[in-house]
Amino acid sequence: MNVRPLCLLIAGALTSVSGASRAGQFDCLIEPRKTIEVRPWTEGLISHVAVQRGDTVRVGQVLVELDSGLERAAADAAKFRSEMQGAVKSRESRIDFLSQKATRRETLAKDNFISVQDRDESAAEHRLAVAELLDARDNRALAALEYKRSMEQLRLRTIRSPIDGIVTERLMNPGELADNRDVRKPILRLAEINVLFVEVVLPRAGYESVKLGQLVDVVTEPPAGGKYKAVVKVIDKVFDAASGTFGVRLELPNPGARIPAGDKCRAVFDGISENTRRRASNQAAELLK
Repeated sequence: MNVRPLCLLIAGALTSVSGASRAGQFDCLIEPRKTIEVRPWTEGLISHVAVQRGDTVRVGQVLVELDSGLERAAADAAKFRSEMQGAVKSRESRIDFLSQKATRRETLAKDNFISVQDRDESAAEHRLAVAELLDARDNRALAALEYKRSMEQLRLRTIRSPIDGIVTERLMNPGELADNRDVRKPILRLAEINVLFVEVVLPRAGYESVKLGQLVDVVTEPPAGGKYKAVVKVIDKVFDAASGTFGVRLELPNPGARIPAGDKCRAVFDGISENTRRRASNQAAELLK
């Protein structure tokens, strides 16, 4: 959660609660479940951006394509090397020839028509040819691995959505150079809003009254005004000493994205008493002097 909204929530928890019409109401802020900055894994020229701001995206949907001519050529070359048969076939033929030659020379050596040295040279040639065949097969296997590596690099030139969500910002266009080292400028920003997080700051006196899994009413503001049920998912274990508060995160289902993120709301905690709210108001007066 950003620092500025957090400060506003602290102020709301310690001041505005005393004026609420119902016990246990606290200011809250609705945020996306996830916000993601889309960047390439490496530097590349953008050739196509498939989405605009406000578009709905699905997991696996193509968002951005980078120029991939070099990677595609490398993949094609690696595939060709992995399928080459010439080196293996020629060495297999040489092994057949040298095997027959070694057999004949073995027979001739037994009959003393050739020297033992000639026989041994033929056997050594055969063993060397077998090793060369193994080397050719290893090279083909290595080329197949290089092809897989090249295809993986080619796959990474296409950027797909990691979430179901919406495009909140489009910051780059085709023809621009995308660089993963530039943290200031992603290509896109996405937000997951089918489930929302509701951030609430409560006075520390209410700590024992909040439980994980507790249902909380969240009242949103117009134009999407309404009352919704959220579940307590996170209770901070560290208090803010200066303000005497702690943070709570609620999880709010949002099918159809009917509730906009980034909006203010009110969270109703029935277990937090009016006295707790009054103490929060007094703390606020001291904090804001």
